[in-house]
Amino acid sequence: MTPRAHAGRGFALEDIRVLELTNFMAGPYCGMLLADQGADVIKVENPRGGDFTRLAGPFIDGESAGFIAVNRNKRSFALDVKSDRGREIFLSLVRSADVVVENLRPGTLDDLRVGYSVLSEVNPRIILSSTSGFGQTGPYRNRAALDLIVQGMSGIMSITGEEGRPPVKVAVPLADLAAALFASYAILSALRVRDRDGTGQHIDVSLLESAIALEAWETSSYFATGEVPKPLGSAHRINAPYQAIRTADGHITIGATTPANWHSFCVALGLERLETDKRFSTGPLRRRNYQELAREIETTTATYPSAHWYRLLERAGVPCGVLNTLDQVLEDPHVRARGFVGELEHSTLGRVRATGSPVRLSRTPLRFERAGPLLGEHTRELLDELGISDADALEHEGIVVSTQASGRSLQVSRRVKLGE
Repeated sequence: MTPRAHAGRGFALEDIRVLELTNFMAGPYCGMLLADQGADVIKVENPRGGDFTRLAGPFIDGESAGFIAVNRNKRSFALDVKSDRGREIFLSLVRSADVVVENLRPGTLDDLRVGYSVLSEVNPRIILSSTSGFGQTGPYRNRAALDLIVQGMSGIMSITGEEGRPPVKVAVPLADLAAALFASYAILSALRVRDRDGTGQHIDVSLLESAIALEAWETSSYFATGEVPKPLGSAHRINAPYQAIRTADGHITIGATTPANWHSFCVALGLERLETDKRFSTGPLRRRNYQELAREIETTTATYPSAHWYRLLERAGVPCGVLNTLDQVLEDPHVRARGFVGELEHSTLGRVRATGSPVRLSRTPLRFERAGPLLGEHTRELLDELGISDADALEHEGIVVSTQASGRSLQVSRRVKLGE
């Protein structure tokens, strides 16, 4: 077996090798989560352009900022799996791998003759994780899906935004990211099962079901009452006040949900009269009349800036926060103190800023080393590990691409990304 690239460094998954056949977000983000835990993630990319995200701006000296962020800690192997020799090389990698992660159209791996039946014959211990818009089965199996499409079809857009206003999607690609999280969770479970019985399996994760699974409050409420949930802006479906509240210079977020917090909130703002107001005397009544309650609160909070109310409510022990813009949160003293924003090494860009992993283990380190790789950056390295000696011929035939081939492939890759 090929030696693991990160053995002996104490990472949780340092003995796991992952082959990644992915594009865009759901698949790459899943692979990144595994790489953060020390897995040797080999991103197998089409030599003609690679992951489509490489074409997505903004660019830093020709490199996609988004790509280098969600593909950190990986190695890039630019390999034409469609060719007979490329397929042979890929299956050689499968023999030493533990997991294959893919988010291609259902059936694509079978078309390439590397579907689960083939992979499991080559390596019975292999775990194949397939993430797609609607899953590997069902009437929507072959439908094209993007995060926006799934947010709409899952019902998430029907409960996001404000009632009576146009539909709004969650600003981040929620369905993609949820599917990535569920897939990585499933992979770890499958690895545990394999430890127990020695055999891998095929994981099927859909963006649609991942998005629906996040609607736990909403689906349970509908099952209980039969009422179809509506958008509430920033408000909560059960508690109030629990929303963004206007101040003199912006907004703060408030969550006075328990009886004790509600009392402390009223006292801190000098709104004790609300405690005896029949409209707000109980939690369910406050929730039922949440819009009236917000208007009453804002007559006071609109008189001073956000920082004033944040400090006041924090001293009172009431959960609250200032509504930050992205630049503000990245410079927040707490975020900085936790070291969540750092720098990754990139082969041509030097050091690039990036956010890290929110996971912290008391004994086990996490990897935060390399930004997303150049297309084919590790092709020659991996061919050497496989004992393949005709790399120049493979490169000449277009079966592989390497950034080490006199800089030619790197230059081609950059021209493709820049649309030249």
